[in-house]
Formats: sequence, structure tokens, C-alpha cells
Amino acid sequence: QRRVAITPGIMFCPECNNMLYPKEDKQNKKLMYHCQNCEHVQQADNNCIYVNKITHEIDELQNIVGDVITDPTLPRTQDHPCPRCSQCLAVFFQAQSSVADQGMRLYYVCCNQQCNHKWTE
Repeated sequence: QRRVAITPGIMFCPECNNMLYPKEDKQNKKLMYHCQNCEHVQQADNNCIYVNKITHEIDELQNIVGDVITDPTLPRTQDHPCPRCSQCLAVFFQAQSSVADQGMRLYYVCCNQQCNHKWTE
């Protein structure tokens, strides 16, 4: 059986073409649409009246504070030179990526205070 996704949208009165507004029929516990112009009423096909999809890309590297290079508890590596200044020493840590399908990632911060470049591999 094939399911079709129904998304809410603006509905119009079939009698006078004015916009229909959602209204609850409390007695029968149903969602209804009514016209404020001609009093047309119809039952809603779907109980969803509003969808707010937020898609916001986050630059995870911008959220890393540059002061992590002074944290003595973080490990350092010389195996991953900075792509910007070629300094060999970098602080690194592992964190959960905000991108759902990427899981855990390693983040690096260059220990050169004039550079302080952040990257991930």
C-alpha cells in the first residue's frame, strides 16, 4: 500500500473562494475548516494544520573556541600539520558531529597563536 504525505497548506472555500480557517469541533473531537464569509464548514482530511521545517547548516568549526590550545588536558599531535600555516603541533579532540549521519569526528586546532586555524579530517 502506497502512502502519500499530506502537508498542510492554505485551503479555500468551495462556495465563495475565501480562505478556510481551522476550528475544533470539541463535541465530536474533530478538526474542521470553516469559512468566515459564508459559514461553509468541512472536516479536515489531516489533523496537521502547520508545519515548520527548519533547516540550518551549522559551521561546527566556528563554535570551537581558540583557547583550547592552552588547555593542558587536551592531547596534542605532530602528525597532522596545519593546512594553513604548516605548523606541526595541533590540539585535537573528538566530539559528536551535529550532522546526524557523520557520528563522532576529530577536530584539530593549530597551536600557532597567530594562526589558530581549526579543521577536521
